[in-house]
Amino acid sequence: MRFRQKMLLAMVWLLSLSYGLGGVLLISQSFRASLAQEQANAAAAYEMTLQTVQLVNMVDIQQDFSNIRAALERMEGGSNQVGLLLQRDGETICQTGEPVKALDPDAESRLVLLAREDRHFLQLSGRVASNEAPMQLDIVYEITPIYAARSAQIRTYHRVFALLLLFGGAAAWGIAWVLTRPLGRLSRAARQLAAGNLNARARLKTNDEVGRLGTEFDRMAAQLSANIDELKSAMERQEQFMGSFAHELKTPMTSIIGYADLLRGQSLDAQEAQEAANYIFSEGKRLESLSFKLLDLLMLKHRDLQLAPTQLEPLIETLISHLQPVYRAQGIRLQCRCAPGVCLLEADLFSSVLTNLLDNARKALGQGGRIYVLGEVVDADYRIQVLDNGRGMPERALAHLTEAFYRVDKSRSRAQGGVGLGLTLCQQILELHGGTISFASREGSGTCVTVRLPRTEQADSVILSESEESLQNQIDSSSLRPAE
Repeated sequence: MRFRQKMLLAMVWLLSLSYGLGGVLLISQSFRASLAQEQANAAAAYEMTLQTVQLVNMVDIQQDFSNIRAALERMEGGSNQVGLLLQRDGETICQTGEPVKALDPDAESRLVLLAREDRHFLQLSGRVASNEAPMQLDIVYEITPIYAARSAQIRTYHRVFALLLLFGGAAAWGIAWVLTRPLGRLSRAARQLAAGNLNARARLKTNDEVGRLGTEFDRMAAQLSANIDELKSAMERQEQFMGSFAHELKTPMTSIIGYADLLRGQSLDAQEAQEAANYIFSEGKRLESLSFKLLDLLMLKHRDLQLAPTQLEPLIETLISHLQPVYRAQGIRLQCRCAPGVCLLEADLFSSVLTNLLDNARKALGQGGRIYVLGEVVDADYRIQVLDNGRGMPERALAHLTEAFYRVDKSRSRAQGGVGLGLTLCQQILELHGGTISFASREGSGTCVTVRLPRTEQADSVILSESEESLQNQIDSSSLRPAE
């Protein structure tokens, strides 16, 4: 049974119970009051008749009861009186109206209710004092109109009760429909959501408990839709990752197998054999690099980092000093300016991030160029920027830089030994540290990579030296501005 039907039946049952009990009590109370009033009127009339008989009996000298009969006949018909019986020692002295059966004179009750067919009567009995044997006076009064009035009230009550049930039931159905309509909308939305329509919403506008339930349902549906969209996106990224991974493996493996088969099956001179061996070696190193990068990505997801407060200024400057000879050999000028700052870090992992960023800048320069590493305190973060004046990147590529196996220039990246996982590793390492990475670049002007890490304490302000001011002026005059 539907909830709306249950509500309708409950409301009709309560209406019937309340109106039924109220009507029965009202009719019963009215009937008892009318009957009591009629009994009081009959008792008063009977008392007057009884006193009249006593008075006439006292003044009747002849004691032939003729005066009493005359007086009773004159009083006949008053106060709904329908029958009278006056007896002495079982002998009838006077009887008028309908036949009356005398009551037992020794009975305790002197008032009796009688019913004959469809008529109702009230009989009163009493003794009349006399000089001789006492007389018994019985009078019957008709009270049928009281019962007729009660029957009429009951019939009226039944008609009103039927109309009340009809209109009350219709009103109850309307009320139940209005109250349960939001539940119907909520049920339809739930069915649509279960059928796969993730845009289904109840959108209830009531301010009661059902409205709050609808609001929570819509919030749940929105979260579910977002989770499913994220799951689909993750599956798409996973499929893209697997496709890129298979492609990355296919190219070097094909070359390695081809050159190995060439070495095995044909006679080559020393130079050709050396070239084939070199190619096999380079492709093997690229596969090794790929496997190490994938292993690092896997380990990062399950690694419990032990972060410690670390001074960034000496960490960055030490790394730069170690790399400067290598970069100088390629004609690249590597410079660094860092302000004091303390962050919670895992030093080796952060060094790997910075090394990857510098290596990407080196690859973008080719032979010759400049790379700047700037570290400074910005609000509650420590900001590190790696700037180069290399060939830059198109704006559309910036959003994909941290995707696995993504390379702006695939042919040049392969020639330089890249596998497209470096920035993916950097992003995941920074996320483990609570940091962020962002990119700014223009083709032909260079690239700026910005890393932000939350600080653990306020750093002192830094006064730039003359050489540092000179370096700052060079950067300001550059066509590329650091990203905020």
